Amino acid sequence: MAKKRSSSKAWLKEHRDDPYVQQAQREGYRSRACYKLLELQDKDRLIRPAMTVLDLGSAPGGWSQVAVELVGHKGRVIASDILHMDSLAGVEFIRGDFTEDQAFELILTAIGDKPVDLVISDMSPNISGLSAADQPRSIYLVELALDMARRVLAPGGSFVAKVFQGSGFEDVFRDTRSSFAKVLTRKPKASRPRSREVYLVAKDFKGT
Repeated sequence: MAKKRSSSKAWLKEHRDDPYVQQAQREGYRSRACYKLLELQDKDRLIRPAMTVLDLGSAPGGWSQVAVELVGHKGRVIASDILHMDSLAGVEFIRGDFTEDQAFELILTAIGDKPVDLVISDMSPNISGLSAADQPRSIYLVELALDMARRVLAPGGSFVAKVFQGSGFEDVFRDTRSSFAKVLTRKPKASRPRSREVYLVAKDFKGT
C-alpha cells in the first residue's frame, strides 16, 4: 500500500510540474491533450473552417475544444463518450457507448444527411500497467473508431486515432491504409517520451 501511495504522489508531482498541464491551465484548455491535436493540426492541416468533425471518446472535451475553435461558426463538432462531459458552446455531445446501437443511432441522427469530414479519437483503455492486457484493448479501440470512420466519413475525409505501439500495431496500420490514400504516424511533443502512444493520421478516405 505504501508503494502505491508513493507512486501516486510521484505521478501527481509530475502532473503538476508538466509544462503542458501548466500551459493548459493558463490558456483555458481542458487538458494537456489539446496540444497533441494542435501539433497535429500544425503539421497536417486536418481541421478547416465549416468542417463537420466527430470526436470519439471526447471527455473531458479538450479535443472538441480545439476542433470547435477551428471549424468556426459554420462548422459542426459532434462529440461522444461513455463519461460525462461538461457542455461546450458549439459542440453537440452524445453520452453513451458508440459501439452500442442506441448511442450509435443517436450519433447518426445528429450527423444527419451531411457526411463527416474528420473523425478524431484520443481514446485510451484504463491502463493496468500490464502490456499483455492494455495493448489488445488499445488496438480494439482503434479498430472500433476506424469502423465508425468508415461508416460516416465523406470521400476524401480524414481520420486520427491514438494507438499504442506494440502487438497488433502493424495490422491496424495496414487495415487503415486499405481505406485511405495516405496513412502516417505522428508522435507529438506533448506525448510523454516514455509513452508508447502515437497517432495514426489517415487522409483521403477512399469511400466504402
